[in-house]
Amino acid sequence: MFDAVIKIFNWIPDIVWILFLTYFLGRMAWAMWMHYIQQSFISGIDYVLLEVIPPREVLRSPRAMELFFTNALYHWSMKGGREEYWQGAVWFWYSLEIVSIEGQVRFYIRTPSRIKGLIETQMYAQYPQSQVRVVDDYTFGVDEITPDSQWNLYGCEWKLEKPDAYPIKTYADFGLDEQDEETLKIDPLSPLIELFASMGKGEQMWFQMVIRPSKNTFTGPDGKKHDWVEESKQELERLFEKYARMNVIEGETLTKVRPPFAVEAEVKGISTKMQKIGFDVGLRTCYVAKKENFDANNRRNLRLVFRQYANPALNSFTRVNGTQADAYGGLITVLNQEQVMELSNRMLGEYRGRSFYHGQLRQELFDTEHLPWPISPMFFKAYKPQPTFVLNVEEIATLWHFPGQILKIPTLERVESKEASPPTNLPT
Repeated sequence: MFDAVIKIFNWIPDIVWILFLTYFLGRMAWAMWMHYIQQSFISGIDYVLLEVIPPREVLRSPRAMELFFTNALYHWSMKGGREEYWQGAVWFWYSLEIVSIEGQVRFYIRTPSRIKGLIETQMYAQYPQSQVRVVDDYTFGVDEITPDSQWNLYGCEWKLEKPDAYPIKTYADFGLDEQDEETLKIDPLSPLIELFASMGKGEQMWFQMVIRPSKNTFTGPDGKKHDWVEESKQELERLFEKYARMNVIEGETLTKVRPPFAVEAEVKGISTKMQKIGFDVGLRTCYVAKKENFDANNRRNLRLVFRQYANPALNSFTRVNGTQADAYGGLITVLNQEQVMELSNRMLGEYRGRSFYHGQLRQELFDTEHLPWPISPMFFKAYKPQPTFVLNVEEIATLWHFPGQILKIPTLERVESKEASPPTNLPT
């Protein structure tokens, strides 16, 4: 009897090891299966690139663009088990882009072709004098970034400095939705448009915001998953905890919260942000130029283009994953020019693929989150995990909208003439 008990105890390490190995292999197999079926589903999506030409006179505030995003791009729906785990169905994502090609500034939307009609009708609903047309992808005009190619590229991605619950400074903070006098309007998009319009021969600048209805999840103190709205509420609770006071009155314990004036901006900002629908957002910018035209100063200029959205009491953007080896630079690792070009070429591929969701399996499994620096550079020059965060429609409309007449830039194409509808009594 005693010998049998000893044998059972001797088997325990083997049983634990078998269970662990089974769990690990099962997780790996499940991840590979989900990646395979999702990539199969994504490969069947037909994407088109739409150029949107703003009207000659933009008299409406970016609030109109909020309505466009809400009605045209917010396709939130529950997917059944068969759709998600057998067919690999994913939520559609869209790319909002502002592009300068040798100073010519254009607005683009990349979308699945099945949404094209809805985007057109909703754009015309808010901006009747605009034009929407299908165009070729401008990114294919740039060759692969190699020592032998004629192109150089600097690019980076962006993330929020603070948690997603805190908003950035929006057009409403600049009074753009209240000011009627055109000459007094302050448009936060002006610095970006002016910089893009300054590009010369052989130079391009690209701004890309990849969005989808918010699916990001957060983990609470109880270990349960929840959405960004609940996360915002919990962030408010964490703020209030610092200023809670327990009072005992007639044997009853009462909690009073008296936050000081210094945190009123945070409370108001968080409370206001979660009152509008949210999107998961990935943000990327690139400066591309022929090698003989590449101006290193434009790398710095591009890094400063989002300063106007910073609110020290709330949130701001900070850059990550720069092609100048941000993930690997430092005292130990120094990359040569060829390795920097490798990172630049990968950034070009990420931009061209509009990827922030459902990326390559290798990058998901072997990025710096799973294999920390300096281990990961031993395998390949990967980026850090691509950051996505939640912005509501007001914040997105601040970053992507049609500027008004105060912005006098001849290279920003607009619809030159107003188009009138034909009279209804024309003979058939």
